Amino acid sequence: MTKIVFMGTPDFSVPILQRILEDGYEVIAVVTQPDRPVGRKKTLTPPPVKVEALKHGIPVYQPEKIRQKEELEKILALQPDLVVTAAFGQILPKELLDAPPLGCINVHASLLPELRGGAPIHYAILQGKEKTGITIMYMAEKLDAGDILTQAEVPIDENDNVGTLHDKLSKVGADLLSDTLPKLISGELQPIPQEEEKATFAPNIKREQEKIDWSKSGIEIYNHIRGLNPWPVAYTTLNGTILKVWSSKKVKQSFSTKPGTIIQIDEDGFVVSTGDETAIKITELQPSGKKRMDAKDFLRGAGSQLITGEVLGD
Repeated sequence: MTKIVFMGTPDFSVPILQRILEDGYEVIAVVTQPDRPVGRKKTLTPPPVKVEALKHGIPVYQPEKIRQKEELEKILALQPDLVVTAAFGQILPKELLDAPPLGCINVHASLLPELRGGAPIHYAILQGKEKTGITIMYMAEKLDAGDILTQAEVPIDENDNVGTLHDKLSKVGADLLSDTLPKLISGELQPIPQEEEKATFAPNIKREQEKIDWSKSGIEIYNHIRGLNPWPVAYTTLNGTILKVWSSKKVKQSFSTKPGTIIQIDEDGFVVSTGDETAIKITELQPSGKKRMDAKDFLRGAGSQLITGEVLGD
């Protein structure tokens, strides 16, 4: 029986852990991030992978930094045959990478060497890609740079956001790992080095990236909005206050106004000019201090005084 240590943290990792267990492998431990404060009340909350592991009675380790000697020794003492990671959130030290006889592998949510880093799903949509996928690779000391074992493509629908694409990729990741593990264990796979010159990067989203730049093209803004939904959510400003924009539609419309100007108000949303001939209709939003809502409800209530000619983002 192959002894596996699984390392993962968010929702993305859970179906992958579940599939390893369903396939009958022995998961001797789960390593995940420490519990973190969540929400306005800062309630200490366990990572989703911890919750899943405890359901199955699997020992859980939560090192703040896996590179610390004491924490690393705990993992090494388990003597796993294989380490499987999926969105764990920390880079593994060389001592750990070299320890398991079958190595350390990672389930990464892009077609490497494209989109190395912590936010590949976001960037796939932000960049308007028509496809992305899952790569299972050997881990290396350099971020997401290890040799590729297997890959699977996933098309990106024009209406996908980070949430819907995340769920598709998580399922495909579980399926691909299920197909890959037997071949890895039996030595059938021939790892393929990544082409470094083709590497692109997807670093974690920064706060300044969340603000909508209305001078960009309509398709860029549309991709921006869906590429940050459901987290961390794109925003603009209206009369000096934050207005989060959850969902939108593209509208082909001629206009000669400053980008960010409200040019039309309909029952189901309001249309905003951009840097080209594709305007954006905001259909779901969240005013500062209020809950997420459909634009039609906003226009009946707090937004009832909205008029054409007002400019967002100033």
